[in-house]
Amino acid sequence: MAKRQKTWVYSPKRQPEPKVPEAVKADLEAKANELVNSIIKPMHVKPPCEDEQFNYIVDIYSKWYRNYFYFCSKYACPGPNAISPFFEAKFARLEYIGNGRFNLSYMRHTGKWWEIYPELSLEECLAAIRDEPHFLP
Repeated sequence: MAKRQKTWVYSPKRQPEPKVPEAVKADLEAKANELVNSIIKPMHVKPPCEDEQFNYIVDIYSKWYRNYFYFCSKYACPGPNAISPFFEAKFARLEYIGNGRFNLSYMRHTGKWWEIYPELSLEECLAAIRDEPHFLP
């Protein structure tokens, strides 16, 4: 059996993620809440049927985590075998990369984020979330 030879590999230090300015945070939160409350919620949050046995959306909201901004949906689990009464699923993610630009990703069926639009402005990101089928809750 051959013996493995050790080698040195260059591993540069990772660049720090840019800090999101408070003005950008406030602007994004205001525009995202307007989009969620005026367009996304009325389309996807419906009252449950009386004999509902499958999960259904009860709320859609957005939140910050570090330099990521998420669009989330909250599901109710009415079945008798439910582990918990509610769970959260994220369906869109904006990553702040600096200079008012964002990378836009969606959650794939595999549970991994898939970046499809790099370096978009805030308006372009919100238009894509509003209009494109990748970003459905």
